Amino acid sequence: MSKTLRTPKKAVVRLPCACANLRRADRVITQFYDTVLRPSGLRATQFTLLQALNAAPDISQKQLAELLQIDSTTLTRTLSPLRRKGWLRSETGEDRRELRLSLTQAGKRDYHRALPYWQSAQRGLEQALGRQTWKQLIDVAVRIADVSLPADRA
Repeated sequence: MSKTLRTPKKAVVRLPCACANLRRADRVITQFYDTVLRPSGLRATQFTLLQALNAAPDISQKQLAELLQIDSTTLTRTLSPLRRKGWLRSETGEDRRELRLSLTQAGKRDYHRALPYWQSAQRGLEQALGRQTWKQLIDVAVRIADVSLPADRA
């Protein structure tokens, strides 16, 4: 189950744009997690949803979108395969417009079945980056998600 990130044969070019560098890093990390999770039948995006729903049962779809910083259309599209597999329970909230989400028993079972693959990916990335860089990566990623960047600031 242990996979490692490939070591580049040549140095990766530092692009002048933060967005371009972060998106490139995101693609590399997502591809790595997808590869490690492949035996579980899940992609990183699906595992993230299972993980969030496991951690926050009975969350509203709006709250889930806010937690993951994902637009509602993309969230609906990503939730669709989980619904088809019977892993997701949707119930109307107190406000009839609100949709509350939770994992079914099958969803919980498959989340726990995929967990060792995700843990292996976590260890592989931490090992490739080193403990200190790993911790900094998580801290910076959380900080970036926490920053309020108005579009008119540019």
